[in-house]
Parts: sequence; C-alpha cells; structure tokens
Amino acid sequence: MVQTKLDLTGLKCPLPALKTRKALKSLNPGDRLEVHCTDPLSVIDIPNLIRETGDRVEITERAERRIVFLIEKATGLLAAGLPS
Repeated sequence: MVQTKLDLTGLKCPLPALKTRKALKSLNPGDRLEVHCTDPLSVIDIPNLIRETGDRVEITERAERRIVFLIEKATGLLAAGLPS
C-alpha cells in the first residue's frame, strides 16, 4: 500500500475534483491518496466524485481554511470503470 499526498490548496472548483480524479487513475487498489484543499466546495465535489468511482473517502480534517480527504482506491468493478 502506498500513500500519496496531493496538495490542491489555492485551487478553485472544479480543479480540485479534476486533479483528484486524475491522481486516482494512477493508483493501485488499496493505495491511499491524501488530498489537501482550501476550496469550500470540495466538501461536496470530492465525495461526489468518489461515489462515481466507487472508492472510499473520509474527511480527516475540516477547518475554516483547510480540508483534508483520505481516499482509498477500491478493488471493485466500479473503481476499474467497468459496468456493474
């Protein structure tokens, strides 16, 4: 298992979600992606993205100026982009 940090501080919607999607494509099942954002809309956009990909996400920090997500790449068919 590998954990990668993705610093998206200062980026505005839709860039945090787009860059998170791109980073997830390079991960193997079980790998984790730690995403740091400052855009308040990311608390909506990134969980919505993860519902689409089938991966797992939790918000590990939510402060006035910073949100940290921990995303685990899933092993299921949804994560591979295949129909279920």
